[in-house]
Amino acid sequence: MFNKQLQNNNIKPGGYRMNYTDTILTDILIIGGGPSGLATSIHLADIFKQRGQNKRILLLEKGRSIGSHILSGAVIKPSVFKELLPDVDISEIPFNAKVTKDRTIFLTENSAFTIPFHMPYMNNNGNYTASLGQICKYLAVKAEEKGVEIYTGFAVDEILYNDGKVIGAKTKDTGLDQNGHQLENFQAGTRVEAKITIFAEGTRGSLAKMLIKKFNLDRDRNEQVYSLGCKELWSVPPANIEAGQIYHTLGYPLNNDEFGGGFIYGLNDNKVSVGLVVGLDYKDPTFDIHDALQIWKSTPFVSKILKGGKLVEYGAKTLPEGGHYAIPKLFTDNALIVGDSAGLVAMPSLKGIHLAIRSGMLAALTIADALSKNDTSEKSLQQYEELLNNSAIYKEMYPVRNFRQGFAKGLIVGGLHFGTQLITGGAGFFGRLRSHADYTTTLKLSELKKKPFKERFKGKLEFDKVLTFDKSTDVYHSGVFHDEQQVVHLQINDKENFNAINIEQYGAPEQFFCSSEVYELHTDKAGRKELRIHAENCMHCKTCDIKSPGERITWVVPNGGNGPDFQNM
Repeated sequence: MFNKQLQNNNIKPGGYRMNYTDTILTDILIIGGGPSGLATSIHLADIFKQRGQNKRILLLEKGRSIGSHILSGAVIKPSVFKELLPDVDISEIPFNAKVTKDRTIFLTENSAFTIPFHMPYMNNNGNYTASLGQICKYLAVKAEEKGVEIYTGFAVDEILYNDGKVIGAKTKDTGLDQNGHQLENFQAGTRVEAKITIFAEGTRGSLAKMLIKKFNLDRDRNEQVYSLGCKELWSVPPANIEAGQIYHTLGYPLNNDEFGGGFIYGLNDNKVSVGLVVGLDYKDPTFDIHDALQIWKSTPFVSKILKGGKLVEYGAKTLPEGGHYAIPKLFTDNALIVGDSAGLVAMPSLKGIHLAIRSGMLAALTIADALSKNDTSEKSLQQYEELLNNSAIYKEMYPVRNFRQGFAKGLIVGGLHFGTQLITGGAGFFGRLRSHADYTTTLKLSELKKKPFKERFKGKLEFDKVLTFDKSTDVYHSGVFHDEQQVVHLQINDKENFNAINIEQYGAPEQFFCSSEVYELHTDKAGRKELRIHAENCMHCKTCDIKSPGERITWVVPNGGNGPDFQNM
């Protein structure tokens, strides 16, 4: 069994170190320590206590501590926390500042115009700014108080099956060199067998991806589409922005073919979080979201807020934007999918935290009922889908079911689609709109008719390391770390075609869309080109797994405890 280690240097915030054994048995295995996984564990523990049942709940998190892989804007709807933690005073939850001012700004290169009304679905009255990482740390403490076992720093890279049904998962083998050869410190991963396994890995979860593919859970669904958000946390002079003031920006530096915008959230203690979120269905193979963030910060409106300030932390994360039609089937025998892994993000507000928590609570009720009946079959777990379809999740996502797809042909057409959707209950004039996978939307260099990114912003890409930063400087502020001795977790599929197509025809867009300078295009003296991978920089945003043309890069989980070490993101 897993033992709580007594040595203080082995204890991680929000969890325990774990002794390896061959096989561990548990009633419930939750993979992922974000809001959906923690909410599942908390609500399950409460239900079991109410019903007088004693069940083991085990949660595994790949980050070195709870919160270290958690990033969001974030502006949070608080009401769901009252349902999750009914005996807790809302003031105890570590929200940051209550929203006091909420404005949408249209930016040009040198000007800013306040839009005199709230965009539909964008009202944040009553919401709070927050560090989602701190929220998760708090939820982990609450979960442990209720008897949930949380183990951090353990990567899970394999789903276990018996007779074609999920029976748990296996942690990653460690002590391998870059070629997969065993070193002296080799340790085989642990099998964790469970009656029900919950996949709560966040956006583009690597195991959820395997599960969806194996059981064809996305059959008849739209392709999931994503955005990438790059975020910086700053400390600024007191007069620059008040806590609770939030701004969302449209326009510059994005053009008609690029969906997205910026955010500025005033926090307590003279902090401000700023970021740029851009849909990964953009066409320009040279587009660089990190560098676009730096250009955005250089506008008079944003730079005034950051003037005299100092960068504290940096990170990046992808978000699922496909909406209702892109949600896969979320259950199979002995397994459920929750939160961002399930694609539960509401557009255009780009909010998913409250939906993740609610999905975890609904999963918990489904699991408790299934175990009471001693029936964890697919038929029994279908209750989860029924609960979702009768919940606030459905009510929030269904009316905007066509929103994101409507912008596939640009902002003008998208705006027209959205207008018709508002007056038709979300249907629009064309009914269900399909989406296309983000990796298919990138143009080859020869097909690009407009100016490439560097030409568009010529003279604006020299970063002063005061207001604007290159990727290596930003990555330093993420606390990222990876063991040198391990198999590289970014795998090029079909290297011959990668060189012939991704490099020669697309210009290696990986070097641009990566937010943390993992990919470098190297040309030797003979003119031969190759993509070099600096996996040690990886932010675990999984953009490469989503956007690489031909799906020629696969992201797999590295050693446990590796990756960024976010503190307040």
